[in-house]
Amino acid sequence: MATKHASGSSSGQAAKPGLRKPVFVKIDSLKPGTSGLTLVVKVLSSEMVMQKGRNVRIAECLVGDDTGTILFTARNDQVDLMKPGTSVNIRNGKIDMFKGMMRLVVDRWGRIEVTDAVSFEVKEDNNLSLVEYELVNVAE
Repeated sequence: MATKHASGSSSGQAAKPGLRKPVFVKIDSLKPGTSGLTLVVKVLSSEMVMQKGRNVRIAECLVGDDTGTILFTARNDQVDLMKPGTSVNIRNGKIDMFKGMMRLVVDRWGRIEVTDAVSFEVKEDNNLSLVEYELVNVAE
């Protein structure tokens, strides 16, 4: 009985360290349906698209790195962080589809942190949010 209890507690400890080193990805490697993304990007522009009172705000922000750009959908408090010219770390981001086009988002499980200015030049002629995707059902 004691061995079962000991193994139970050790498996509980093994499950606890869920933190792993972030693997940074580049914008040109983003694909529809991916999540758990960590990126360092520069905010190029931010445009408020919806504001309902003080609590609900949504802004579309064009963000980029040295491989391309993508639209980031900032919600509520995120809007204040996504100022043009700011560099940010996006942790646990995911790709949402909007009208067949990719949008980068951070939900409640992710995080946005303002960071030091980045040294790269943003490649503005590769906007992944302009590529339209079509859902195709494959018959077996």
